[in-house]
Parts: sequence; structure tokens; C-alpha cells
Amino acid sequence: MTLERPLAVPFVARMPSRADHARRLVIASAAAVVALMVNSAVPLLGPLLVALLLGVAAANTPVVGRYVVDVSPRLDKFLLRAGVVLLGLRVALDDVLALGLPGLTVVLTTVIATYAGTQLLGRALGLPRDLTTLVAAGFSICGAAAVAAVESSIGAKTKDVALAIALVTVFGTAMIGLVPGLGHLLGLTDEQTAVWVGASIHEVAQVLAAASLISGGAAVLAVATSVKLARVLLLAPVQIVSGRLCRGADGRSGPLVPLFVVGFLVAVGVRSTGWVPGAALSAAGSLTTFLLSAAMFGLGTTVVARRLWPVPLRVLALACLSTGIAAGVSLALVVALV
Repeated sequence: MTLERPLAVPFVARMPSRADHARRLVIASAAAVVALMVNSAVPLLGPLLVALLLGVAAANTPVVGRYVVDVSPRLDKFLLRAGVVLLGLRVALDDVLALGLPGLTVVLTTVIATYAGTQLLGRALGLPRDLTTLVAAGFSICGAAAVAAVESSIGAKTKDVALAIALVTVFGTAMIGLVPGLGHLLGLTDEQTAVWVGASIHEVAQVLAAASLISGGAAVLAVATSVKLARVLLLAPVQIVSGRLCRGADGRSGPLVPLFVVGFLVAVGVRSTGWVPGAALSAAGSLTTFLLSAAMFGLGTTVVARRLWPVPLRVLALACLSTGIAAGVSLALVVALV
């Protein structure tokens, strides 16, 4: 008599419940509050970076990791998209146009060169198209927020998203002290250095931190911020191009312009009317930072060391080269035009 072996039952991931979503919202919100408090005490540590690191630490702590890894990704994505929409309220077209033709040329040329150059280099290095596109978007536009926004359109692998975010965070943070220091050594004026900072460094918070190291006070900070926000404005076209590039290549389908990108553009238009009171803009700015910080915590929980390590040398090479393009092209243009 032979005993029949029981059929193997495939594992099916449990769908998050409302309680799971609520628990994740509380944890992500707490992480965002902590990140804002740390940033208040140490301005050089941007809240998005701190929240991301908190997520990474939680994901790689055995006792905590099982409660935060792969939990409620839809909520994390919602927080990110809401933050990106509100990010549009920081961009006023008048401020962007005030940069004049030289400033706009620096921004547009740097973004195009960094994005296109990273795509070509990624292909030459034999890296996956999705990973290359995430790095290209993050390094050319606005760091982790751009990576997450583009990921929403191309449906990249979680590992690729986590790797791109980790790289853009590390390289952008390294540039906070490097770019202002090199600007001083190269004999650039405060204005030129501010434009270079805004055009080359990845995250908005990183740009603010770097600009604070330049003498010149509020005027220099305003220049660097305007240049950076001009790059942020290009998030919409870069997101659309990335979606078509990846989906078209692999036969995937999706909306040409996701709803949250439309919301971002509408927010830019609303801000540009000048009708929104300053108090409302200030509140929206705080909410934007809070939402993006909470979303970055969620993205940080995808950075599980055992899944990412070791980082492929080709990916590190791409990150180095992409940073070099952004810094080199913008520096050349600043010297020639500003």
C-alpha cells in the first residue's frame, strides 16, 4: 500500500487589511515626524533622507522587519503620489521664467544631457532598461521622489527601485559639501555656485542644504531653489517619456499621463496664478514634506540588505557617470552663460 503525497499548496500573499493600512499609516507618520524633528535640529540632514534611513533601519532589523517589509505598498504609493501633486505648489512659473534664458538653458540642457546620457550609458553597460530609467530620472530631476514617480508609470521591480533610491540618496548627499567647495576653489561667484548647486544636486532638500553653505544669504538660496524647482517642473515630461520608453519596449500598457502627474501640473498652474495665500502655501509646503517623508519611509523598507547586496559594479559605475554628467554639463554651462 502506498500513501499518496499531499498536493503542495502554493503560497499566496495575504492582501493587506484595513488594519494593516491603518497600522502602516501610523508607523509612516511617526517616522515622518521624527525625520522632521531631526531635520529641525540638524538642517543638513534632509527629512526625506532621514525618513528613508529610518525605513532602511527598520527593514533590516530582524525583530521589526517582519512588521514593515512588504506591508501595504499601495498606501506607500498613495502617500508618494499625493506628495508629488502638492510638490507642484512649490513651483511658480514666474520664478522659473525669472531665471532668464541663461538659467533656463542651464536647466534644460543639463536635464536632457543627464537623462539621455544615463540611458545610453546604461544600455552600453548592459543594465536593465527599467533600472537605467529609474537612475536617469532620479539623477536628472529630483532624486528619490522622481524615482518613485517614474516607478509608478513603468512598474519596475522592487529591487530596482530600492537600488536606484539608495544610489541617488548616497550620491546626492555626497554632493552637498562637494559642489559648494569646488565652486569656491574654481573661483565661481556666489550666484554661479548657486545655479550650479540647483542644476546638479539631486534632491530639493539636498540643494537647500548645499546652498546654505554658500555665502550670500537669502538671495543665493532663492537662486539655487528656483533652479532646482525648474528641474522639478520637468518631472512631468520625463515621467511621460520614461513610461512610453519602458512600456513600449516591453509591450506593457498604461496611461500616457498618470492622474497624479496631471494633478502635479494643475498644482503648478494654481501656484502660478498668485491667488493662493502665503499661509496656505506654507501649510501645503509642510504637508508636502510630511507626505514625501512618510512615503520615503515606506520606500526605505524595500531596501533589504540581503536582497541588494552586493551592489553590482556596473550599477555603481552608472551612478558615478550620471552624477558626472549632471555636474560637468551644468558647470560648463554656468561658466559660459551665467
